[in-house]
Amino acid sequence: MIQLVTPDCYGDFVDELHEMHRLRYRVFKERLDWQVPTNGRYEIDCFDSLKPHYLLLRGFDGAVEGCARLLPSTGPTMLGNTFAELLEGKAAPSEPDIWESSRFALDLQPSTPKGAGGVAVATYELFAGIIEFGLSCSLERIVTVTDLRMERILRRAGWPLERIGEPHAIGLTRAVAGYLDVSAETLGSIRRNGCFHGPVLWAPLACGAT
Repeated sequence: MIQLVTPDCYGDFVDELHEMHRLRYRVFKERLDWQVPTNGRYEIDCFDSLKPHYLLLRGFDGAVEGCARLLPSTGPTMLGNTFAELLEGKAAPSEPDIWESSRFALDLQPSTPKGAGGVAVATYELFAGIIEFGLSCSLERIVTVTDLRMERILRRAGWPLERIGEPHAIGLTRAVAGYLDVSAETLGSIRRNGCFHGPVLWAPLACGAT
């Protein structure tokens, strides 16, 4: 299940959001050794203060096993404000039908089930959750900054990145920016390749209800 946590629901998912920040620390700081801002054993940056929407991948035991962060491109974004060199002189997208996905992370066991192309089913589920969110908001595209390894995974999964420019070295990483299609056709392909059917995204109908 992919859980959508909107800004008005943060108070109902405090523990889950703490889990998410710890997962991001494990993935980005400990595993990938990226130069990311941390607070204790939490990975938190300035874009978390902009009231993003979060997608949380929940395991069978309820634990957070993956996440993604979504922000409208009409406000500050990582691409426009942090990684502008990846635009190669082009203007950063700023359209209501384009949102930015960032901090995509998964912390899975090696034995996790695989779908087409050897990509983890959980990865497909998180991809599908992003597309389902996009369709629910009438988005046309997702913009993102990723590394070349994830770009290859996206291609194998059937959700290829449309590059904005060529890869650039950022720290220890070769990073690239690009667009991802949001469409029913792409969602269907992701579901087929991930070997599941039907929606994966769950959102609470009401937050803070008593």
